[in-house]
Amino acid sequence: MFCTRKVNDQVIWVGASDRRLAKFENLFPVPRGVSYNSYLILDDKTALMDTVDADVADRFLENVAATLDARALDYIVVQHMEPDHAATLARVLERYPDAQVVCNAKTLDMIGRFFPSLQLRSPMIVKDGDTLALGERTLQFVFAPMVHWPEVMVSYERKDKILFSADAFGSFGAIDGALFDDEADFDMEWKDDARRYYVNIVGKYGAPVQTLLKKAAGLDIRTICPLHGLVWRKDLAKIVELYRKWSSYEPEERGVLIAYASMYGNTQNLAELLACRLADRGVRALRVCDISVTDMSELTAHAFRYSHMILLSPTYNGELYPQMETFLSDLRRLALRARTVALCDNGAWAATAAKQMRTQLETFKDFRILDAQIGIRSALRADDLSAVQALVDQIVESME
Repeated sequence: MFCTRKVNDQVIWVGASDRRLAKFENLFPVPRGVSYNSYLILDDKTALMDTVDADVADRFLENVAATLDARALDYIVVQHMEPDHAATLARVLERYPDAQVVCNAKTLDMIGRFFPSLQLRSPMIVKDGDTLALGERTLQFVFAPMVHWPEVMVSYERKDKILFSADAFGSFGAIDGALFDDEADFDMEWKDDARRYYVNIVGKYGAPVQTLLKKAAGLDIRTICPLHGLVWRKDLAKIVELYRKWSSYEPEERGVLIAYASMYGNTQNLAELLACRLADRGVRALRVCDISVTDMSELTAHAFRYSHMILLSPTYNGELYPQMETFLSDLRRLALRARTVALCDNGAWAATAAKQMRTQLETFKDFRILDAQIGIRSALRADDLSAVQALVDQIVESME
């Protein structure tokens, strides 16, 4: 049975959610599932805005057929060729062979590579700023390369003032009936997933996102329809401001992520002590994470969220603890910048972890590495407490 929702009387959400998927891109855990959004515009001409992942193809095709209600499908607009949005393109064209694919030149090349046997009938190749009249409604195509693939474009519908935003402004999380931002508690239910989605999917491409935000600022947008997550129709400024901060690598709040690795609990003991001492000094935004059990996608999202980090690692076979090495590698890959960091290490006989972390972090843009540093030998001792106090003092002073 079909399940659709109206964005308005002529724009219908025909997507579907997958709650069985364990990892998005076979990499990022999605305990709340994920939605694959697609939209059907009903005007003198009909236009389908992207398709969906293969795992929800049957439900999606039912939604499209029910919404068309025996009408022809005139256009399929392909904004983004990643398979979670384009895997069902061939199946849609099998059902609607007269539909014309609308895409840009880079997308057309990708269609040929993903679907080498698919023969398109006179695809409409658009350029940045081109328009497509559907009747009362007109789509204006706005190129958004590297948000987060090179072929990406978004589409602005002029009459209803809708931005079909491709992967921008999206989120992990399945749709639980409530499709719109004013039907859900974004801060409680969606914000963490939206941040984790942005950081891990789009986070490396801050400059292209900034470019898209500048283009979008010149449009009168009343509704944002992304390819994942909630449709924004009430508080658009909230998600736009978050994207501004994330894409400029500005922390959301002044707070501290304490990320530690610990084999036998001694380094964890230092992490817990630092958290307590910072709380005593009035720091309220604190997050303590064991990097051996916390998924890397969560750790990187926390690093984007907070202004400060304390990194604690034992020396392991003369090297960094493996998960700490992975964490720093992920932060470099995502191009995080402009954070304040304090370092702590633990080593029974040859502690080098702090030195190795410092060497890596010195290559990060606009990172400030505090002078205060703690090095414990096997276990925390009473004579280490002065170093703990010095580090806490410097963290608090740097937050003022």
